[in-house]
Amino acid sequence: MKTSNIYLIIVGCLALTLMACGEKKKSNDIITERVEIPKPQGPVRLQSYSDSRDVSWIGRTYHLDINRQPSDSLPMVKDEAGQQFVDNCITLVVSRQDGSQFYNHRFTKKDFDRYLDEDYRKTGILEGLVFDKADGDWLEFAASVCHPQTDEYIPLVVRLSRMGELSVRRDTRLDTSANDSIDD
Repeated sequence: MKTSNIYLIIVGCLALTLMACGEKKKSNDIITERVEIPKPQGPVRLQSYSDSRDVSWIGRTYHLDINRQPSDSLPMVKDEAGQQFVDNCITLVVSRQDGSQFYNHRFTKKDFDRYLDEDYRKTGILEGLVFDKADGDWLEFAASVCHPQTDEYIPLVVRLSRMGELSVRRDTRLDTSANDSIDD
């Protein structure tokens, strides 16, 4: 009886040893929450925008009208999720006191093409044009081409001379009050 008990103990120990040394099956399953990527909706349009003001420039008062409109005639752009966005056109009209037009131009993103990289040419839209200041012989405006629904944009400076000539450059100056006080 003692021999049979010893055999049972030995067999039990061997079984436990084999079970302990056996490789456990590893699972490659990763359990996470499924994130639903929103499906693109119809094309997104920015709201129309209008600004009208009088400015004192070169000793006279001029009237500025700036109007932004989404334009179906321009190519649409897509973001990385495939959402389409309608590009904008912006009309700038500068009028003299007597109501005659000094300057009238319809801007599109194409007007700023040489200041954009390939990414902004493909996926950017013309976001805005706003009056900044009258500076000597120039009216100065700030413009931007942006990636829609983001804070990413390329800032531009648009200058109109008293002779009706337009110049554009990328804006490299930071727009902070600390820098304004240093530069002035």
